[in-house]
Amino acid sequence: MRRSSVTKPLALLIAMGVIVGGGVYLGVHSAAGHSTKITNVIVAGPQNVTSLDPTQWAGQILLDQGTILEGLYGYNQKNQIVPKIATGYKISNHGRTWTFKLRHNAKWSNGDPVTAQDFYYAWMRQLSPSDSNAQLWASVLNYVNNGYAYHAGTVPKSQVGIKVINNYTLQITTTQPHDILGELAMAASMPLDPKAVSAHPTNWYLPQYFVGDAPYVVKSFTPNGQIVLVKNLKYVGAKGEVNHGNAQQITIMPTTTVPVEDFMAGKVDVTQISTVADLSYVKSHPALEGELHSQPTYNITYLQYDNSTQPSPLNNVLVRQAVAMALQRDPIVNRALNGLGGVTNVFATPGWPSAKYQKGIQTNVAKAKKLLAKAGYPDGKGIPTLYLYCDVQTAQPNGVPVAEAVSEELQSELGINFKIVPLDTTQYGALTYGGPLANIKPGYNIAVSAVNSSDPSGAAMGGNQGVLFPGTYGYSTSFVKHVEPWFNNPYAPSYVNMYGDPNNSNMGTSPSDWTKLMAVAQTDIPWLNHYYSTLPQPYRSELEPQIPLLTQWNEILTSYHNAKTDAAKHQAWVEAWEFLFPYSNGSSAGSMNLASLEVQKYWYSHISPQVKQWLMWDTEFQNATSNAQAAKLAGKLMTQVMQQGWTVPIYYGVTDFLERSTVTGAQANPWAWGNFYQEQYLSTK
Repeated sequence: MRRSSVTKPLALLIAMGVIVGGGVYLGVHSAAGHSTKITNVIVAGPQNVTSLDPTQWAGQILLDQGTILEGLYGYNQKNQIVPKIATGYKISNHGRTWTFKLRHNAKWSNGDPVTAQDFYYAWMRQLSPSDSNAQLWASVLNYVNNGYAYHAGTVPKSQVGIKVINNYTLQITTTQPHDILGELAMAASMPLDPKAVSAHPTNWYLPQYFVGDAPYVVKSFTPNGQIVLVKNLKYVGAKGEVNHGNAQQITIMPTTTVPVEDFMAGKVDVTQISTVADLSYVKSHPALEGELHSQPTYNITYLQYDNSTQPSPLNNVLVRQAVAMALQRDPIVNRALNGLGGVTNVFATPGWPSAKYQKGIQTNVAKAKKLLAKAGYPDGKGIPTLYLYCDVQTAQPNGVPVAEAVSEELQSELGINFKIVPLDTTQYGALTYGGPLANIKPGYNIAVSAVNSSDPSGAAMGGNQGVLFPGTYGYSTSFVKHVEPWFNNPYAPSYVNMYGDPNNSNMGTSPSDWTKLMAVAQTDIPWLNHYYSTLPQPYRSELEPQIPLLTQWNEILTSYHNAKTDAAKHQAWVEAWEFLFPYSNGSSAGSMNLASLEVQKYWYSHISPQVKQWLMWDTEFQNATSNAQAAKLAGKLMTQVMQQGWTVPIYYGVTDFLERSTVTGAQANPWAWGNFYQEQYLSTK
């Protein structure tokens, strides 16, 4: 469709005061003899929003955090954390206790004041042992002391690290020192109005019951369909902050497969461009280019060493460095992706705190060839075909094109041949975010890492993933072969053979079944306690279990001795088995419970000084009390990992979107979920 066929009728209809398509419109309403200007902004939003409950990690979180619910802290239009309901905080107890003061003028849409009790109510509702669906990891509750223990039913409510001091003072005590401001901005950290939720516990978010404390409230909601928001007339924003735009109504429409066509037809005012083809089309039409915007997102696409158990030339650091040095990013971003990304050789987007502390490998093809020859593979001779894994195009449209571009470059420059293998989303996720997989051939993965929130744990922007699992970066082939079965079976086969099968319901019913397990516990617990004692602070306090290992073991034994039935005895035995030995907890291949004692003992007894240092830095920056502190440690870690070629950044993500010229304030969500968020800042002009 040519732009000229749209603009003239659009201008004519606006001049006549007629509603145009589904976009911004003008109308004249008679109210006490005055004309009223009505503005409505239509945004192509997430699909499959079945609920507006902020405790569920789904599309509604983009509306819940800031637009229809407001928390202690939130994001401004620069994606910075700013006070919302809070006026400030104090940290005590060695970085573990945060005391927040709340504004006295914040109100719910029913006129009631927003108080500390409303936060306590919402959080304890999620933590309730009866709520098995709560996503605790996606909120401040992930760090609250005894939060998970209470959720599991093992400690009373009184021991949870959330305390109401008075109506406008709230205290949070964390398990470890940790900067929690970013988590407080996440959807599941929002308060709820106790009266509204108690009256309608399963559907309190429906328009007829909804009570919010943010700039907008819900006017209508169709599950998996349209959501209409209108101004909250009772809203009072934080002093000194821009809290919202001037849009009187915001309509969220599910995203379709033809976003550009929807925009040109006037069906939406703001829509995301997600494919290279759509971006190319927009750039070739000058009338649309003026409405094209681009914002960085907090994710990195990179070459990830794939942790194969088979011997490979990639085990040689010179080969990995040569690959990293030969990679030319500009052609990949500007030709293969037509600019749908930004070139980077570190795990950071422009302005990311750790960027200035990271040093990646610069492109230098001539030096790369020399390194390859020095490693014994001149012009790639002697290197077998390597594998390049990526996500299927239906799930990740850019995965295959990037793999093809990387393969072409490395074959042309170094003489290394690759076989591109798209994986289904489950396999791809396991390869990217887990440990060694069975049947993976030597090579790389076109991986994508993303950051969930403004949090110290995201300082490395996901590039530290390969440091977190035994058998990934920095380990020998023999080590990887030893631990690979642990990641690819529900229960590690070697331990099943030696100590019994947890799937056998008869195990644990006889005292003799416990004999071997007791012997392992009596050996491993002292060994690990001694190992923890040798670690420097603060790594030791962050790694050492809060509940001593012996105490945990004795609790398991107590549950066995108190068991009245064979089924209960078996359950206690399974708990003991999982406490001691490797298991995947029923998850997909590539995952494993790293807390099992035998896993820790084997890992730490075979760890190199370098990997030990990486783990210390990683643990320290994830538990830092400020993003600035985390950035320095993450910079040290990522510099070493990148310089050794374990991981090779290619480009950072960008969100390209169309925003009608009569609209401002659209904000691409830079965090892991993507799409748009902070709709409260939308304005019309």
